[in-house]
Amino acid sequence: QVQLAESGGGLVQAGGSLRLSCAASGRTSNVHRMAWFRQAPGKEREFVSTITWSGGRAAYADSVKGRFTISRDNAKNTLYLQMNSLKPEDTAVYYCAAARATSSNYEHWGQGTQVTVSS
Repeated sequence: QVQLAESGGGLVQAGGSLRLSCAASGRTSNVHRMAWFRQAPGKEREFVSTITWSGGRAAYADSVKGRFTISRDNAKNTLYLQMNSLKPEDTAVYYCAAARATSSNYEHWGQGTQVTVSS
């Protein structure tokens, strides 16, 4: 099992920045890729960004491309999401997730951290 714990959420004004962290523990040697998702009130959870754990290849949702940067620190088993130029529509609970190489789904999820962007 892999345990994930997000941190770094909070309240920020539009145009501001936040950096989210996700600490992974447990059987992290099985992790192939990790991702950030978000869920706004009354909306479905949506993909934000993903990165491969070994090679660092990243992908982003169009809505955050150019504003958010995903990264990882393998030595610390920690995933990050640097969020710049935040907009009120970025307000959501942000979740990190992890998947094995053989899985098409993200099997492990954190509890989430709230990000609120005021206008």
